[in-house]
Amino acid sequence: MSKLGGLHLSERAAARPWPIGAPREREAPRKDILMAAAKGELTAAWKACGAFEWAAFHYLALSSVLITVFSRNLAHPGRLVATQFALAAGILLLCGIYARAEMRAGANGSFFMFRFWHFWRHWYPHLFFLFCFEEMARLVHMVFPGWFDARLIAADMWITGVNPVLWIQRFTNPPLNEFMQFIYTSYFTYLLILGGILYFRKDWKGYWSVMTYSMVGYQIGYVIAACFPIQSPWFQLAGQWPTAALDGGPITALINFIEHYGRVRGAAFPSQHVCGAVAAVWGAWAHRRRVFWVFLPMVFFMCISTVYGRYHYMVDSFGGITTGTIGYWLGGKLMNRDGAVAAGEVKN
Repeated sequence: MSKLGGLHLSERAAARPWPIGAPREREAPRKDILMAAAKGELTAAWKACGAFEWAAFHYLALSSVLITVFSRNLAHPGRLVATQFALAAGILLLCGIYARAEMRAGANGSFFMFRFWHFWRHWYPHLFFLFCFEEMARLVHMVFPGWFDARLIAADMWITGVNPVLWIQRFTNPPLNEFMQFIYTSYFTYLLILGGILYFRKDWKGYWSVMTYSMVGYQIGYVIAACFPIQSPWFQLAGQWPTAALDGGPITALINFIEHYGRVRGAAFPSQHVCGAVAAVWGAWAHRRRVFWVFLPMVFFMCISTVYGRYHYMVDSFGGITTGTIGYWLGGKLMNRDGAVAAGEVKN
């Protein structure tokens, strides 16, 4: 074999390094690189989640399992599961985007996009609650095809000796109707007011605590509602009212409009109105005591308004009080875990 410079040609070939960029020394196939990058993004997004997201993901997972198990009772179960998955992915994406914006803001100072994502990172839970409630219209007969209203009517009569929803109608009049409807609609403001106070005071632990209390209470209520379908007095007792509708002023007209286009038939037990209000009241007790004393009488009358307005049976309100209280208790334990406050600097 010929030699060059004292070395066999085969030896020189073995000693010569492979050209940089040649296929043999490429770092990894593009597919592996993309998979590693996706895994890294997913890990970072998960680390950006807090206690609220933990509870939300558990609910979506449990809901998806129940939809799969009882798919024969549902229309388009695959679409429902896909929606749950897409919602979970959207929450992860939002948390990941906010985490990146937060890091950039820490390095470069505050800027518009950080404030934009900061707002949505903290206020999207209200939209999540609305989605879950509206979804119950499709899940209410997931386990059982019928209605169990007769059992709650019997329970109300066993407790009081009368049918409270029908009995209280003797007191209806336009001014009282307007007041009760105002109190009923006040439900939508409790978490907004308390959350707004905590948000603008930058009490991030308090803020995410009250959101988590509500999330845990709601998810318990949603699961119960899916397994124990109640359609509410508005439907069950239709035709037994002394008047077809409650007359009042502009607030009564507004709530009738909302109920006409957004009413969910079912998911009445436990009352999610009462659950959310009670969770907010407990949150005010824990984090803003003065707000608690403002909320307390309003929530008391709101519980009455749910029966007066023909929306719920009396035991629905009791159920809401119970699930809201359990949500506060379990949510408090969840907030004591490391990483529970993932967005914002904790202010003691």
